[in-house]
Amino acid sequence: MSAPSQYSRLSIGLHWLTLLLIIVVYAMAELKGFFPKDSSTHATMKMLHSSCGLTILTLTAIRLVARIFQHAPAIYPAPAPWENLLAKLMHIALYAMLIGLPLLAWFAISAFGGSPSIWGIPLPALTTENKDLATRVIGAHKLIANIGYGLIGLHVLAALKHHYISRDNTLRRMLPARS
Repeated sequence: MSAPSQYSRLSIGLHWLTLLLIIVVYAMAELKGFFPKDSSTHATMKMLHSSCGLTILTLTAIRLVARIFQHAPAIYPAPAPWENLLAKLMHIALYAMLIGLPLLAWFAISAFGGSPSIWGIPLPALTTENKDLATRVIGAHKLIANIGYGLIGLHVLAALKHHYISRDNTLRRMLPARS
């Protein structure tokens, strides 16, 4: 039996669904500032931002479990060892971001004394109210989110470099199969 040339449908679906949710999360974070804080539009954007972020956390947990049980398809032609190392480091950074950002936000909402929820379903508070701590945690959340722009951009550039310059199958491994 030959090795697969693509990731599983589950991994591919989770990857692209996560991307769509990341777009929504970042868009809501950037756009909600254009609306008054007491408006329903601002509240809806905050809800979408936090619910999509927590959904990303859930999907990332599923992706990590799937990654344990499914081997990544080989890259042909094989990249240089330094490229493999950079890819591993990039994936660690991306997974840390996808897990860390929602957890920091959940913690900060709890520390601000808010009621965290995902799609209207209440979640337990991760800490007691402590507004000073909440301010520092939300600052870390915003800093990591800003770093995320760079991580995502580098990830996209690396995929395009592999596809158009190296002409290997790195990008094709994560694209849905064509019929």
